[in-house]
Order: sequence, then C-alpha cells, then structure tokens
Amino acid sequence: MRLVLTLLFALAGSAALAAAPEDDYIAARDKAIADITAQEGANTAIETIDAQNEKALADLQQRLATILGPLSVKGFPTTGTINLQSLNASDIGFGMLDGLRYSQSDGGPSIVASTRGLTERWLKSKSVETDADFKLPADLGAALKLDNFYTQAIGSDAAFSGTLDFSLNKPDGADAVIARLGGWTQDVGPIYDQHVVVVVVKGDRVLIAEAPTSPAVPKIAACDSIWAAAEAAAQKAQQADQGSDQNGPQASDPANAAWEKGDADYRACMAQRLPGEPSFAALLKQAQDLADAMAGK
Repeated sequence: MRLVLTLLFALAGSAALAAAPEDDYIAARDKAIADITAQEGANTAIETIDAQNEKALADLQQRLATILGPLSVKGFPTTGTINLQSLNASDIGFGMLDGLRYSQSDGGPSIVASTRGLTERWLKSKSVETDADFKLPADLGAALKLDNFYTQAIGSDAAFSGTLDFSLNKPDGADAVIARLGGWTQDVGPIYDQHVVVVVVKGDRVLIAEAPTSPAVPKIAACDSIWAAAEAAAQKAQQADQGSDQNGPQASDPANAAWEKGDADYRACMAQRLPGEPSFAALLKQAQDLADAMAGK
C-alpha cells in the first residue's frame, strides 16, 4: 500500500511539473497583455507600446519553444515563430491560438503547433465570450468542426469559409484527424483561392496544417450560376432600396439576405459537385498526405 501511495504521489508531482511551463506561459502572456492595456490607457506613445509588444512576443515565443520542442514533420522547419500576432487588444491578430507557426515559405504550407492543454485553455476563454462572433464551444472536437475556430485560431485579417470536409483515414498513432477545404475571405461569394486545412491531435499535441490546394479547385459552372443569380437579386434589391423612402441599416437587409443565401447555396453546390470532379482525388490525397506527415506515419 505504501508503494502504491508513493507511486501516486510521484505521478501527481510529475503532472504538476509538466503543467508548470504552460502555467508560467499563460501568466506571462496575461501580464504582458495587462501591461500593454495599461500603457494604452495612459496614452503612452505607440512606438513605446509596439516595442513592448515585440519584446513580450519574443519572450513568449521562447517559452513556447521550450514547451513544444522542435517540430518533426517532413518538409517543414524544426523551429517556428509565435502564432500570436499581437498582445495589444487594439490590433488585428490579437487573441489567436497560443502556439508556434512553422512555414515552408511566405504564402506556402504552414503548421501551427500547440498543446492540448493550451488549446483547451484557449477554447475555455472563448466559450465565455459574450460576443457571438467570438464565442466557441469549450470542447475541442466540437470546435474543430466550425469555420469560426480556424478564423480565430490561425487567421488574422480574414474569415475562414469552409467548402467541404474531407473523409480521411486516421493515421496510426493519431487520436483524431479533421480535414477541411475552404478559403479566407472578407466578403461573401466564391473563393477561388482555396486551401486544405488539416488538424491532427496526437497525444498532447494539436497540429493545424494549412496549404494552398494543389491542384487548384476548379470552377463549376452550375455553382457559379447560382452565385450570379444571387448577385443579380442583391443588386436589384439594393436599387429598390435606393429608390424607396427607407433609411438606415434596414434599407440593405434584402440585398444582404440575397448575398448570404447565395453564398450558402454556392458552397452547398460546390460541396455536392466537387467530389465528382477529376481533380478531387488529388485534393483528397493532399489532405491525407498532410495528416500522415503530421502523425509521423
């Protein structure tokens, strides 16, 4: 019995030590955010705030490198840069997922690596958001199914809009794999620059890969026609509003409704028809290859 208790205390102590670097990272991040917020409130010069921001990000990057260790995924660098783009709540790129980004090149494939613990903490903070645009479920599996997860976790100045989900074989050793096709946009309508996004959860690691599609996603005439009809309906509604006595935001409601419905119908059309296109097999293989590489297969 004494031996069992000794082992239990030893395991508990090991778990506490393992969690300490993440606790220290969160504490350092939150302190840096609070300090920058205080500087803004005191009307400190923006140059001083920016310098403080860069210094804090460098410190956090080193802490994450210690927590995560080197990345071991074929074709990607072993060292990364911090995924957070700013600690200033006034900046674009504030509040992204805590992790490191490993990029093959500017605009090329990249992987954001985090731990399950840091990801779950991040989701917990998002689950209590009062603004619906920023609210996410605390459950990782549920969050990975949502466009808004990718928008907030790895995007900065554009929203992720999903086209379809790939059905992949789960690589040996992986706990979960999610693969999606979609694009980054600041508006509704077709996104011809599509990306493959693949998430692999393995042990304590959460890896999110993003890569431009190869080959490019083809245009499908039937889907383009759906969007063209929606665009025409929206323009007609907008012209009718301009000729009416309506004023204020409601004057654009019919046009916005037409655009939003057209966007949803267009993406549904692509999800239905794209798997029948000759290039789909190559897109599926691209997603599977990324998943296998991240799982170390």
